[in-house]
Amino acid sequence: MDSSERYCYNPTLNWNPQVEEYFIKAYGADHFDRISKALTRPSCYSCLRVNVMKTTSDAVIEKLLSMQHGTDGRDIDNDLIHKCPIPGLDYVVFVQGTGPHKIEYADVIEQPVKEVIVSRKCAEAVLRGAQVYVPGVLACSAHVEKGDSVAVSVAIEQPEPDGKWGGTGITRGIVLQGSETDPQYCQRKGLYIGRGTAMMSRAGIFRVLQGIAISMSNRIFDLPSFNNVLEGEIFLQNLPSIIAAHALDPQKGERILDMCAAPGGKTTAIAMLMRDEGEVVAADRSHNKVMDVQNLADEMGLKSIVTYKLDALKSVATDALATEKVSGKTEDTNSKSCCIAKEKMNGNLFHRENRVNGDGNGQVPNIMSVCGKDKQRTKNGIGKNHVNGGRVEKSKGFAPNSFDRVLLDAPCSALGLRPRLFAGEETLESLKSHKKYQRKMLDQAVQLVRPGGVLVYSTCTINPGENEALVRYALDKYSFLSLAPQHPRVGGPGLLGHCELSDGYVEEWLKPGEEELVQRFDPSTSDTIGFFIAKFKVGCKEA
Repeated sequence: MDSSERYCYNPTLNWNPQVEEYFIKAYGADHFDRISKALTRPSCYSCLRVNVMKTTSDAVIEKLLSMQHGTDGRDIDNDLIHKCPIPGLDYVVFVQGTGPHKIEYADVIEQPVKEVIVSRKCAEAVLRGAQVYVPGVLACSAHVEKGDSVAVSVAIEQPEPDGKWGGTGITRGIVLQGSETDPQYCQRKGLYIGRGTAMMSRAGIFRVLQGIAISMSNRIFDLPSFNNVLEGEIFLQNLPSIIAAHALDPQKGERILDMCAAPGGKTTAIAMLMRDEGEVVAADRSHNKVMDVQNLADEMGLKSIVTYKLDALKSVATDALATEKVSGKTEDTNSKSCCIAKEKMNGNLFHRENRVNGDGNGQVPNIMSVCGKDKQRTKNGIGKNHVNGGRVEKSKGFAPNSFDRVLLDAPCSALGLRPRLFAGEETLESLKSHKKYQRKMLDQAVQLVRPGGVLVYSTCTINPGENEALVRYALDKYSFLSLAPQHPRVGGPGLLGHCELSDGYVEEWLKPGEEELVQRFDPSTSDTIGFFIAKFKVGCKEA
């Protein structure tokens, strides 16, 4: 095999055959091929959202340029950093990357190059600018020592006899011989992501649990890393996500809900657009993810954000007698009396519920027992619910029509994220499952927005079933919903018509005139992730 054919980056994105057939029907074969190719490559720029509550984009640019060796040892050229030219987004800074580059593997002509095989997730991170960390290394050539130059390739999931996709088939720690007997020798053709310097020996790589294994010196795509850079002043975020927050058009003093808020990028963007005046309720079903949102809000100095642990499918309080409390909890006021006490602890609100008429089961709590539990908590530490002086509050849902605006950035198949080196995990059945889940969340969101309010729905997928089909569902089911114009408008139009799936099901999309009211970000035509935004105006619900 010609070494130039093997030692290069020219991946083919593998899809489930039925999903691929569906997307070809939706986009056409040529267009879908371009989308697939674009998904295997990162965007050639980093998008930084500046925290205007603390600094300015001019100050951030000056600080980045003043760094002696860039953000990760690589200099940032003055010509490669600039403000976003889109009107209204001058607080967004673009840092241009370079690539794809042709990497020279000169020594393969005389002798096999020393190699390292990394996992797919590791390779996708490296393509975005990361180094190769120890957990990501699967296999390595023999006699690799610290300081050696190595070629880095990636192992991709392989098909199984039943047609499904399995693992890589590589046992971690295996020795590469540089011959066709190596694991995935043929499959790794065109999957070399660059060269780097070993930061530890082969033995060290498979002995320790953490640390940088390979420092990448020659990359296919050269993008600066912003890990731990200007924390609290900048936030690395995809451009379409920033535009989704703008589409919501939040106003000072409003009450806004971010239903699936983690990791908090859109939540903090909304709070900034409101100048931190009003209330932004951020909810997520995961305790740790809620903590991530809280920590990000604290880091950025935003006080208008209130976080709750809440399943999006249970966002609407179901108890007709429920009264929404400060903590977001709903209590039947006829069953027991509650006293909500708020205490200020390190800038966070801590809510304590004192049940003055017992524990709700006719039992009066033992005061000594309660005190003993408090002492035990003190002895054992602050616990997971009391991190940095705050805690994750659980919510039983919110009252209908209690929000001015709601953002539903729904959990999805994420088939628009890039770089992506494998897409075979999604099937038609799993795509349908995503769609059903999203419809249930939308039903909750519609109830929470007051008449005259706004609902924005967004995803990071190219799947029309989770995008245009969801819009069709919403407009057909709720007569008081209508699509509204979005500003700024950067994405392209939505898909019209319908599509018949392989099982005979006909999926309805947009009608003429609706396509220009949504934004679809196509990775093959715009250097962004695949993304979709729909903005609904909520009319009189009684009608």
